[in-house]
Formats: sequence, C-alpha cells, structure tokens
Amino acid sequence: MTVDIFKDPLFTPREVSLFLKIPRSTVYDWLRVGSRGGVPLVHHVPVDHRGGASVPFAALVEAFVLRALRNELNFTKRQIADTVTDVRDVFGTDFALASKRIATDGIDIFIEHNDGVYARVGDHQQLIRDVVGNYLRYITWDDESEYAARLRLPSFGEAANVIVDPRFAWGDPVLERNKVPIRAVLDLWAAGEPMSVVADEYGLSTAEVEEICRVGLKQAA
Repeated sequence: MTVDIFKDPLFTPREVSLFLKIPRSTVYDWLRVGSRGGVPLVHHVPVDHRGGASVPFAALVEAFVLRALRNELNFTKRQIADTVTDVRDVFGTDFALASKRIATDGIDIFIEHNDGVYARVGDHQQLIRDVVGNYLRYITWDDESEYAARLRLPSFGEAANVIVDPRFAWGDPVLERNKVPIRAVLDLWAAGEPMSVVADEYGLSTAEVEEICRVGLKQAA
C-alpha cells in the first residue's frame, strides 16, 4: 500500500522531537500555532487514539526545515510564522516547506523579507543561504512531483546513514543501504544481545550498530 505523504499519520510528536532533535514543547507549539493564514506551522491529522501518530511525512520535512530557522538562524516565532506564510502564499500550497522550490525560491523569500530583519546586511544573506542550504542537502526530492521523497536524519551521524522514506517500513527510520529498521536494531540490543551479534543478525557493521545505539540511548533518556 502506498503511503500518502500528506494524509497518512506516520509519527507521533514525540518521535518528531526525537528524530529531529527538537524540544517536544516546540513540536507541540508548531502543531498548534498557525501562521497568519491560520494553518499550523507543521501539519497534522486527527489522532485515532491518545498518543497515536498524527504527523505525516511531509509535515516531518516541514519541521526539519523549521528547525534550521529556529535553531541555526535564531528566528523568532513571529518571524518563522511570517516566513511560512510568505512561502506558502508565493508557492500556492500549504505544504510549501516540503516542496523542492524551498531550495531555490524559498531561500530568496527568506532573504527578501520586507521587515528588514532577515537580510539587514549581505553577510546575513549568505548566512541564510548557507544554513538553509545545508539542511536541504539531507532531503531527496521526488522525480515525479515537487515534494520531498526521503529525509536523511543527521542526528545519526555519518557512521549510520539513517533515512526516513515512506516506501520502506511505513516511514520508520531505516538504514539506507539495506533498509533495516533502526527499531529492530534497538530492540535486539535492548534484549541483551552484544552489538557484534546485532551486527551479524542484520548484516551491519559494528560502527553502524554503535551509532544507532548511541542515538537510541539519548532518545531513551
């Protein structure tokens, strides 16, 4: 069954927080607070039950882009909301932050914002391009549409190339090279198996398992 990247709930807000290293309170704020047009900064769908998944894949990408504005560029909540509205209005879609046009026109919108704060001097313009561009390199765009198809999770570092791709494991993070879900790796390790055994079981290197378990320990903390 094909995943609808806009409508199928794949992640809980807690998982978004863990995968993207965003404070959980911020994630809930983005799911609740709207831009000037009233649409939340990060989309969600109705929850089937308390604690259930509510965030589709396209919204995970939205949160990933917003993280750059908040954590790296120190945009205020108002600046973020204004920017999101501008990008959505110009592109004519509520999911503009998950569109590949964010990689080109979207950066120009950040730079040319008319309040004079985002682009006060040339150095700030370059900073915006560098930071946003650096984040967007983790996104793979769909060849048949304008939207994201895959998101690499930089929180796992270089040793374990972990991606979120709705085509695999119903959106659960997997190792890119063999599509093993990281949840399976963590479960086997948590059951008491040595990392070398876990690596053999799933055809991974010890370095990959160590990286997955390192991030897993932080997530469990």
